[in-house]
Amino acid sequence: MAGWLKRIGEELTKDRGTLADNLNHLMLGSPIIDDDMIEELEAILIQADLGISVTTRILERIQEKNNLTPGFERSEVKTLVHAGIIDILKLCRGYTDVVPPPATPSPYVYMMVGVNGVGKTTTIAKLAHRAREGGKKVLLVAADTFRAAAIDQLEIWGQRVHADVIRHRQGSDPSAVVHDGLTAAKNRKADVVIIDTAGRLQTKQNLMSELEKMHRVMAKVLPGTPHEVLLVLDATTGQNALSQARLFKEAVGVSGIVLAKLDGTAKGGIVVAIVEELNVPVKWVGVGESHTDFSGFDIEEFTDSLVQVH
Repeated sequence: MAGWLKRIGEELTKDRGTLADNLNHLMLGSPIIDDDMIEELEAILIQADLGISVTTRILERIQEKNNLTPGFERSEVKTLVHAGIIDILKLCRGYTDVVPPPATPSPYVYMMVGVNGVGKTTTIAKLAHRAREGGKKVLLVAADTFRAAAIDQLEIWGQRVHADVIRHRQGSDPSAVVHDGLTAAKNRKADVVIIDTAGRLQTKQNLMSELEKMHRVMAKVLPGTPHEVLLVLDATTGQNALSQARLFKEAVGVSGIVLAKLDGTAKGGIVVAIVEELNVPVKWVGVGESHTDFSGFDIEEFTDSLVQVH
């Protein structure tokens, strides 16, 4: 098991009463699959934050198997839950753990979005570090101008990962910072540009309008950008993460998800619900505060840590 997943598995074990333990408990009952068993399984899947749609798909799969296969027993249910989750997460397949992906435009522009407190700035540093490890010249753009702390924090991270930072004063027009950042990227021949954005509560329409404006400015300065809009989600927030994903995708067309704080308290099931509903893949996982605690998302290993079939 990869290092980050080993850590996740160890931490999630502290919280059991989550999906794997509850499925194990379910296996202890009568081997016969009946209505009571299906009802109990439904409650387990919902409790794990898999959501109604994912739960329904998995239950239908189990009931179909039960109808078609004489002697099918509940001991096989856990394997079917595992397979059902794998099928949903397959949307992530084909992604390469490289920043930027091979054969991409230069500069390759990432727009980072997410509410305050999810670990967005730290994630930017991790992404920048990964790109620098690959020999890329990285430029960071401090377009969260509403908080001086956000600008200063990005400046500090830029120094740590050896990436220049384009910044204006607090209260400046974020779109103006984006314009200057992309212009600088062209002039300096940067390979990768990572743009920080404000993250006030996602229910505020003015934030979404602002993000849409920044998106338009990027396209004008460098046609075809941003190449990716990465939504950073706190993996511990459950259903709230799903509501954030819905709103950000509607505003700026999220292309991928970064799961931050995937340690200890994360139920994990919300990941599956988001991918299934929004058709947006999880691309990266952060499991610590260091800029090296960052990895590409592995479907099979993540599902193994969640369900623990073996």
